[in-house]
Amino acid sequence: MKFSILITSYNKKNYIEECILSSIKQDYFEKEIILLDNNSEDGSDTIYRKYEKDIKIIKKKRISDFPALNQLDLIREGLSISSGEIICLLDADDYFFKNKLSIIRKEFEKNLNLKVIFDLPLIKKNNNYSKFKNRTKIQKNIWPTIINTSSISVEKQFLKDTLENTYINDYRFLEIDFRINVYSRNVKKNFTIINEAYTVYRQLNDSIMGNMKKYSNRWWLKRKQAHEFMKVIYLNNGMNYNNKLDLLLTSFVNKIIKL
Repeated sequence: MKFSILITSYNKKNYIEECILSSIKQDYFEKEIILLDNNSEDGSDTIYRKYEKDIKIIKKKRISDFPALNQLDLIREGLSISSGEIICLLDADDYFFKNKLSIIRKEFEKNLNLKVIFDLPLIKKNNNYSKFKNRTKIQKNIWPTIINTSSISVEKQFLKDTLENTYINDYRFLEIDFRINVYSRNVKKNFTIINEAYTVYRQLNDSIMGNMKKYSNRWWLKRKQAHEFMKVIYLNNGMNYNNKLDLLLTSFVNKIIKL
């Protein structure tokens, strides 16, 4: 079983080396590492040059002012040149423990019908660590608690299907992790969640999520897009979307706010 690690980066010079090294130093050797960069302007190239022999480096211009769409575009590019059967997504400010691929391989081999594995990460903020919610406490009130991008390992064809079936050019605030979580956990139900942490998720103020304050105008717009996204996905898969009360509230707030 071969893995393709897709690292997406934009101006992450302060973190990218730890990210790259965590991929190179995996104790499972049947892998490739593809680093996809949105033409960073912070000197990230000085780091990349040190590892040119160990990783593939792809530069691609940003296609949008919306980080979520740029991230999706980079992942599509990486997917198109990847040769692994399993794709491990990795944000440039996160990193893996060295046994992640070995553990993930064993999980996929246990269940040949499995398409997506989520490992619950350690959360790192200002050099302090905390644990993600235990999987038994992850709620499904409206949509599932979203497990972050770097904790997603996905069968290659399923990732292609996800991108094709979740309208990549629409819903400009919805990141890849939301799309995969919803499509695999709510619709296809072909996933497993590992309680143990094999990923470190770094919480930063300049991340995609860190830039969106809760209950801000953009937060409400993103919530509206999430509802619309799920309604379409459910409908296309012969399912009913039954979160009408929250949808009505969200739609009402979006009518009165100014963006």
